[in-house]
Amino acid sequence: MEMSGEAMVAVKKPQDHPQMETSKIGVLLVNLGTPDGTDKTSMRRYLREFLSDKRVIEWPRAIWLPVLYGIVLNTRPKKSGALYDKIWNRERNESPLRTYTRAQGEKLAVTLAEYPQVVVDWGMRYGQPSIEQALERLDKAGCKRILMFPLYPQYSATTTATVNDKFFEALIKMRYMPATRTVPSYQDEAVYIDALAISIEKHYATLDFEPELLIASYHGIPQSYFKRGDPYPCHCWETTRLLRERLGWAEDKLITCFQSRFGPEEWMQPYTDKTLEKLAKDGVKSVAVFNPGFVSDCLETLEEIAGEGEEIFHKHGGVNFTHVPCLNDSDEGMQVIEQLVRRELQGWV
Repeated sequence: MEMSGEAMVAVKKPQDHPQMETSKIGVLLVNLGTPDGTDKTSMRRYLREFLSDKRVIEWPRAIWLPVLYGIVLNTRPKKSGALYDKIWNRERNESPLRTYTRAQGEKLAVTLAEYPQVVVDWGMRYGQPSIEQALERLDKAGCKRILMFPLYPQYSATTTATVNDKFFEALIKMRYMPATRTVPSYQDEAVYIDALAISIEKHYATLDFEPELLIASYHGIPQSYFKRGDPYPCHCWETTRLLRERLGWAEDKLITCFQSRFGPEEWMQPYTDKTLEKLAKDGVKSVAVFNPGFVSDCLETLEEIAGEGEEIFHKHGGVNFTHVPCLNDSDEGMQVIEQLVRRELQGWV
C-alpha cells in the first residue's frame, strides 16, 4: 500500500545515529557522609540533611521538625563542629571519612584494573560528593550497569536502606536508567570476620599490655526501631559471635555494646560509655575497644571512642586503654571490599 507524501515519516538508518559508547560498568562505594568543614554553617547544612532523613529520625514530622529547626540546628552545629575539629584531616582539609572513602575507591580501581570496562567511583549519603553527583559522573563515563555498595557491614534501615533510597531517587531523574545491583549486608561473611580478627591480632601485637577484654562497640539505634523489625542488633550480635569463635575467645573476653545514642528514647543496650565506666569501677585495668560496624574511622570512632571513651575509663580508675582502628583502606579492609564487589559483579564481567 502506498502512502501519501504527507503521511510518510522519514526513518533514520542506523548509520545516521551517533555511535554509542561501549557500555561500561560502574562500581559506586557509598558511606554515610561528611560536612564540608567544621564551621557552623557547614555543620548546620550537614546536620539538617542528616537529621531530616525520615529513616534516621522516625518521629512524626509535626513533632520532630519544630525540635530540629527550633533547638537542634541552633545548638548542635557549634558543638559538633568543635568535635570534628579534633579529628579533622588538615592536610586535605576534610574529614577522615572522606579521606578513607576516597582511598578505598582509588585502591579498588587498581585491583579491578584487569577489567577495563569497570569504572569505580564513590559518594556520600549526606554531604559531598553526593550519590547523585557520582551517578552523573558514571553516566558520563558510559556506565549502563552500576553496582552500588553501601559501606555498612550490618544492615539497618537507618543506614543501608536510606542509601538505597537516595540511590534510586537519583536514578529516577535519569533518562537512560542503568541496570543496577546493590551489595547486601555482610555481617557474617568469612572474609569480613577474618579481616576483623587479623586487624585485632596485629594491633594487640603492638601493645605493651594485655587487654582483659575487648568491647565491640556498634553505633546504636533506638529500641523502638528494633521492635518494629530492624535486624541491625541481630546482625551486630552475629558479627561478635562469629568473631569470638574465629579468635577462640571466651564469651566474657569479647562483648557487644552500643554507642552514639541521641534524644530521649531508650537505645539498644548495653551502652559503651556506661560499660567503660562500670568496668573501671569494678577494677578492670586494661581494655580495648573497636568498631566493627564502621568501615572507616570517623567522628564516632576517633572522637567518641578513642577520645571520650578513654577519658571515661581513666576517670573511673582504668589504667590501660586502646582503640583498635577500623579496617579503613588497610590490606585486610580492601580485601573485604574487593571480594564482595567481585562476587556481585559476576555475570557482568
